[in-house]
Amino acid sequence: MKEYEAIREIINQCPLNHSRDQFFEEIECEDPEIYIQQKFQGKEFTYEKIQQKDGSIVFDIFTAGIHQRYTFSEI
Repeated sequence: MKEYEAIREIINQCPLNHSRDQFFEEIECEDPEIYIQQKFQGKEFTYEKIQQKDGSIVFDIFTAGIHQRYTFSEI
């Protein structure tokens, strides 16, 4: 099982407030994509996956009108 530092950002869509809520956690999982699919299981959502040059994996998730971004960096 691999260990990742995960940064979860909730991106505020309000035009007058562009601040982000950020949460940091360490996650053990074999595949971050499966982790995302299980975390949002039972909810209607879409996501885009981007593999960064530094090896981190970024998921932009759209659910219930909210844009969230998860960035996974292997520890």
